[in-house]
Amino acid sequence: MMIILGAILLVIGFIAGIPILWTIGIILVVVGAILALVGAGGRKVGGRAHWY
Repeated sequence: MMIILGAILLVIGFIAGIPILWTIGIILVVVGAILALVGAGGRKVGGRAHWY
């Protein structure tokens, strides 16, 4: 979910030319990808085995 939201913000920020949306989008994509990889590796993240 975080990756999708980040991608949407990246696109909106790029089209509208709003740099803060671009930055927030990059952060959400990176954090979402890290949480997905750690969760897929079998480790619980924040007490949860899966992040949706």
